[in-house]
Amino acid sequence: MSVERLLTNVLRLYQDVHDDDRTEQLYSTTTTLLTHLSNPLNITVLTSQLLNAPAIWERGDGMRACYRVISIFNSAATHVRNKEGSQAGPPVPQAPRTGGGLSCDDWVSAVLKGADDKSSRWQHLLVFCGVLLGMTSQKDPRNRHGLSYSMRNTVEQAFVTAVNLALRPNEQPHGQQREPEPPAPPGPIALALTYAFPLLSKSSRLALDCDAIVPVALNGMTGADGLQDGLFLCTIDGDLKQSGNHFTWQENSPSALLLRQLEQKPLVNGLGPLSKVVGFAIEHARDTNVVLQAQNDLLTFTQKLLHEWEASKLSEIEISEEEVYLTQETLQGPWVALWTLLRKVMYGSVAVLQTIVARSLLDPRMRNDAMAPVVASKTLKALRYLYFISSRNGSDAFQVYTFTYLTSVDNLARYSDACASFLRDTKPLNPGTIPPHPLHRTLDLFYLNVAEHLPLKLTPEDCDSLIVQPAMAYLTHSTPLSPRMLELFEAAHSAVLSVLSCPHNAPVTVKLAPFYAEALFSAFPTHISPRQFRLAFKTLMQILSPPYPISSTHPQLAETLLEMVRFRIGVASKVPLPPPETHVPSATPELPVSEQSTLVMTLIDSLPFLHLRIFEDWLTQAAHAVNQIEDVAMREAAKRRFWEILVSGEMDVERSAIGVAWWGTKGGRQAVLYGSQGGLPDVPMMSGAIQNNMDRAKL
Repeated sequence: MSVERLLTNVLRLYQDVHDDDRTEQLYSTTTTLLTHLSNPLNITVLTSQLLNAPAIWERGDGMRACYRVISIFNSAATHVRNKEGSQAGPPVPQAPRTGGGLSCDDWVSAVLKGADDKSSRWQHLLVFCGVLLGMTSQKDPRNRHGLSYSMRNTVEQAFVTAVNLALRPNEQPHGQQREPEPPAPPGPIALALTYAFPLLSKSSRLALDCDAIVPVALNGMTGADGLQDGLFLCTIDGDLKQSGNHFTWQENSPSALLLRQLEQKPLVNGLGPLSKVVGFAIEHARDTNVVLQAQNDLLTFTQKLLHEWEASKLSEIEISEEEVYLTQETLQGPWVALWTLLRKVMYGSVAVLQTIVARSLLDPRMRNDAMAPVVASKTLKALRYLYFISSRNGSDAFQVYTFTYLTSVDNLARYSDACASFLRDTKPLNPGTIPPHPLHRTLDLFYLNVAEHLPLKLTPEDCDSLIVQPAMAYLTHSTPLSPRMLELFEAAHSAVLSVLSCPHNAPVTVKLAPFYAEALFSAFPTHISPRQFRLAFKTLMQILSPPYPISSTHPQLAETLLEMVRFRIGVASKVPLPPPETHVPSATPELPVSEQSTLVMTLIDSLPFLHLRIFEDWLTQAAHAVNQIEDVAMREAAKRRFWEILVSGEMDVERSAIGVAWWGTKGGRQAVLYGSQGGLPDVPMMSGAIQNNMDRAKL
């Protein structure tokens, strides 16, 4: 069939709605015609009719039809560009062409003319997007050899103009009259921006109406054409089958099929590039209220996502228990697909939050004292809602998340009222008790991690009620710890230590220090590692020693805690502890330690903070404790640590002077190196030599 007759048949078929097979054939035939028509007028007519064809737009295909139109023009433009590139070496103007017989510039010019007043602006976007994609080399996107410089600029300007007019249909270009269009659907605009934005020049990007793009692109991410407000999670429970203690989620279940279909949606599949579009628009929006509304919309979306997950039975399974309660079919099939999608959601959402936080540091209308704590608080709440995803297998360990989280915490920590308000809004429902639901424990972990940074701006009463009491439930937990419970246990210790470290919390510290010390002793070595125990006790001793005011009002506290350590050294286990589990390889192997040697090291670590009046006495006590260690390697490690304390500069000038005098003239050296007798080591010697040495010692 000749090309002209094929064109006539296609134009006729455009007028009616067909079944799926006939529609697919129509798409293929249109692509063929666009690449083989030699008359520019026919290309223009075909483009114009395609954008008005009931066979395409009245089938109810929605975003699928938009994606196919982009694909048609992408394929056709790629074919035309390849044909032109396959000609002899350097392109010669007006040289004869094969295929359709048109150069890239002529072909694109004909296509652009087909985007006329008979179709909507958002439909024009699909055409321009496909042309930009096809005329750009995938191997070298910066190589614009497919189009001349002027034509490339023309296409980009046409795309930018179509975007801006589609977003604001009541505005008309100067000198043009056109009937007002109905509001454009957000999905096609977001789709076109997702694919075309990376190809636009800097000047073209800056010409976009970013104020109008922000809500449309964000709706494309989270709305019906994208993530559907997280509603895909609510369909899972109906397909879960329980057999005893095991749950099965079959690969061919409707919810698993829906998950795969959602993954294949263009806006979900391109969530990363789309989040970059949203971020660029937020960064360059002129109206601050647009940015604040985007943050509210994203906060609402993340909250819905958390609520949908909380309502699912799958949220009741602890991470460490998944292999116990889920079948292998589930773990290797839909479970992997679910968390792959959720991580993609988290990455895209955090990328948008990062641009909001970055703008809040520069925009005067966002960094003032009225708005800064609000922006920081909302950002942290959104991160909290996403924490069931980001806390899984280290998914939050990337730079964008770290910047967003720490910057928001820093901004919030500047305002006392905002700190207290945030903690009241997010604190555990029943402080002092460990919630049975794994998801609630995950939220508690986020709460404690944030609370650790805020006590300096809180009153002692708020520190006690908002930080200490929620942490106490995890400090006193004595049963074996799962990996998540271990994280909570460590976070609780850090939160309590941060409260104790604040000088204005002296009343709380006096009541809490003995209890906290006892909690440390109870947790070691089953729940915390030797390194963690030493660090926590060292911090506690520093808080109870000068120059902290509590050392003057309650001078006996520090020495009492040291006595607790000294007493436990005599009864502690001497068996080497198993090495701690770590995911970070170490260049130097861990030295073996026992419970007893760790307590001795803890005693040595505390020496630089002691009051001067008891400092020398405890040097002697520590020296005696070193020689209670029976294992030679552990004892030598303790001696090296003792020497390091004396010479490394950890002590101030006064304590260093006392330490030097004690070591040199008061028997410290002998006490550390040779034991409490202060004598020389027993080595084989002749009797005369022994007498000689003793005589010299007397001299």
